[in-house]
Amino acid sequence: MTAASHPPHPPPAPFAPRERTLPTMLARQAERHGGKLLVSAGGVRWSFAQARDAASRFAATLRDAGIGRGDRVALICSNRIEFLQVFLGCAWLGAIAVPINTASRGPQLQHILANSGARLMVIEGEFRSNLDQLDVAALPLETIWTIGDEAPVRIGRLASSPLPAPGAPDAPAVLRPGDLLTILYTSGTTGPSKGVCCPHAQYYWWALNTAELLELGADDVLCTTLPLFHTNALNTFFQALLTGIPVTFEKRFSASDFYAALRRANASATYVLGAMVPILLSRPRGAEESAHRVRRALAPGVPARFHAEFTERTGIRLIDGWGSTETNFVLGTTADRQRPGLMGPVHRGFSARVVDEDDNDLPDGTPGELVVRADEPFAFSTGYFAAPEKTVEAWRNLWFHTGDRVVREADGYFRFIDRIKDSIRRRGENISSFEVEQVLLSHPAVAMAAAFPVRSALGEDEVMAAVVLHPGQALSHLELIMFCEPRLPYFAVPRYLEFVSALPTTENGKVQKYKLSERGVTAATWDREAAGYQVRRR
Repeated sequence: MTAASHPPHPPPAPFAPRERTLPTMLARQAERHGGKLLVSAGGVRWSFAQARDAASRFAATLRDAGIGRGDRVALICSNRIEFLQVFLGCAWLGAIAVPINTASRGPQLQHILANSGARLMVIEGEFRSNLDQLDVAALPLETIWTIGDEAPVRIGRLASSPLPAPGAPDAPAVLRPGDLLTILYTSGTTGPSKGVCCPHAQYYWWALNTAELLELGADDVLCTTLPLFHTNALNTFFQALLTGIPVTFEKRFSASDFYAALRRANASATYVLGAMVPILLSRPRGAEESAHRVRRALAPGVPARFHAEFTERTGIRLIDGWGSTETNFVLGTTADRQRPGLMGPVHRGFSARVVDEDDNDLPDGTPGELVVRADEPFAFSTGYFAAPEKTVEAWRNLWFHTGDRVVREADGYFRFIDRIKDSIRRRGENISSFEVEQVLLSHPAVAMAAAFPVRSALGEDEVMAAVVLHPGQALSHLELIMFCEPRLPYFAVPRYLEFVSALPTTENGKVQKYKLSERGVTAATWDREAAGYQVRRR
């Protein structure tokens, strides 16, 4: 069914402003849809009523463990039904879920657990090695529950126990739309990862706006291979909840299994990011590319040159747009108004401007920073957790400063140019150059280090680092990579390394990374992929 012939999508079930909390939406939709399928993950299927009951019962489990309203619960888990069990249980209780990237480890994970103040961690056994570098004595962590692993996890003074069974049904907490639903840690730029405070109503608006731009109807079925610890996949759950349609969460993205997964789910809409499309296009053509009923995919950040070929080979229209963990679906439009290479116009309910370094408006066609604002209360994040100075900096002058350099065209469409801030975007992940540098600098042989992006053939960034060694020290490229591997997420370990005698700096000693990035890969650069070394995905 083409977008043009798709039946008008019904409005999501109406929720008054005070009702835009997950417990209220979950309970209302369970009454409305009952035994209708809502979610599938890891071979487990929940109806709307079963999802409500799972939330109610796991909330009781959390309460019996001493977790109360406002407490943070760290969650390291792949796309399993237990992820949703914990997430929904926290929301039902009024606790705050802290989903953590399953690749997070070392100093980054130490910071997240310390900053969030989580007293309870729920971790899938597959990721037990993530905890190896933790200093648990410096953390407020009191309890660890494991999913799918009989052997206990031991770190310092703590030993884990299996995830407890659900308790008796519990009444939902009385919450407000601005109460925190979750804290999602996103890449820092000149500092550690920041915890984005996401209120309940933010996901109401995420779902409402995305469903409208994807033109979701009553016969649609959603399927995503993106991880639930990111805002995109969480948004997908809320789309299903509000529109009354089912969603399937695959464990992870697999290029060889992508189209088969869409067929298994009988999906009509899916979700891709950045490099996923060129990866899929790099595979040989095959009948499986079009042997499905998907006609639309939310696809922010896919380079324009891939749109036409992907649609021709798969029949899937790519829907571009712009949003961030801190914001919402601010820029974007429906398939019939798409212009590949542009993020789209401002969506209803939001405002966007392009400004200079002093927040003055710039004329159309002039590059500047994208700043955005929401009309509805709590449609955006409420700030960064336990980081008031970062919150004030990002929301200065009452506009959220995105750090993206864009151009507004004369017709109101926005075009992305690059990131202003010091971060790297690889395979859908934001990587803090600061965090990469801190790990490099922790090696005793390293005196100075700068991490920066260089462009890849997939349309995104690869991580490169320039390193200055202490005088008299010897270190191989591979030794340094192997040092980084247990201390960084797999996707943040540099692909390129170059040992240099000095880093380019300003007169006051600030490293000029733009010069390193412009210089890029040279004859003296070591490429771990060319050397045949693959970082293990853990």
